[in-house]
Amino acid sequence: MADDTLRIDRTAKTLRTLALERMREAIMDFHFQPGERLVERPLCDQLGVSRSVVREVLRQLEAEGLVQMIAGHGPAVAKPDLGRTDEIYELRALLEGIAARACAASATDDQIALLDAALAKLFEAWASGVPAEVMRATARFYEVLFEAADKRIAWEIVTGLNVRINQLRSMTITSPNRREPAIAEMNAIMDAIRSRKPEAAEAAARRHVETAWQIARDALRLGTL
Repeated sequence: MADDTLRIDRTAKTLRTLALERMREAIMDFHFQPGERLVERPLCDQLGVSRSVVREVLRQLEAEGLVQMIAGHGPAVAKPDLGRTDEIYELRALLEGIAARACAASATDDQIALLDAALAKLFEAWASGVPAEVMRATARFYEVLFEAADKRIAWEIVTGLNVRINQLRSMTITSPNRREPAIAEMNAIMDAIRSRKPEAAEAAARRHVETAWQIARDALRLGTL
């Protein structure tokens, strides 16, 4: 008789993955507000999954920094912390600046063409007005940028921060009058890369991050995020 002790339960894994993705998107789309309690029973009903799946999802989201445990109240959507937000944007500015600089210095024509295509997809996402599409397209653009720059370790660090970066990005991309300046900032990055100007590319990448950084910082201080 076959030993099934190591058999993978594909259905359970799929349910957990789908529930995790749905909850992550719901938090980033502000279906659940920062500080809002996440009660297991209603979540089970909303997601159509068991309590054990909900608990696993909440534990994963806690590990990602999107959920925090509040003594006496249980899990709640994490509120962005100003100090940690500053650190995340500081790292973003540094790493994305380094990648843009290296890309301008050494990327091949084919790699720049891939970047241009990724940027076009990003602009399409901006035109759609769907924040989740903008975040996906933005993440893809930077993945191509870091690959072209051959900054693999830097990309691993960014990937590790991506959930928190996207949480903050979801807040800034929906801010009033952000779309046109953001498009201009991204165009400036690409113009410098195409022109093979490493210093200008790094400066443009850092300016883009620093502008978003200021929006997030101001909103946190005013208590609107």
